[in-house]
Amino acid sequence: MNIIMPQDPLFNKQYQKHLKCLKLGGLQPKTIDAYARAIWRIGNYFDCRIDNLSFGQLLDYFTELLDTHSRSAVKLDLYGLKFFYSGVLNKPWKDIPLTKPPKTFRIPDILSVGQMGQLLAAT
Repeated sequence: MNIIMPQDPLFNKQYQKHLKCLKLGGLQPKTIDAYARAIWRIGNYFDCRIDNLSFGQLLDYFTELLDTHSRSAVKLDLYGLKFFYSGVLNKPWKDIPLTKPPKTFRIPDILSVGQMGQLLAAT
């Protein structure tokens, strides 16, 4: 995906407003940075026309993003866009179904004496 800052005047005005809303919202600097990065990444993807995206467009975008980015990066982009819609555009947000991956269980690196006894007894 292209990561160059879009050069559309309306998008840049909305982006600056987004930065102000993030700062006023009391978010941590790393969260502000992640949400801001999400907006310019989405702006590049949709050619700066992100103020009226359909559910289908968002579903396609986030599905494609999952192929190239970690699940946590996708979640940050999703939350950043949600903040943009509610805080900057004052528009309702329709949730994108981003499900959690199943939890995996693994054996701990260090076993207690009792756990070691159970392991040996099971073999």
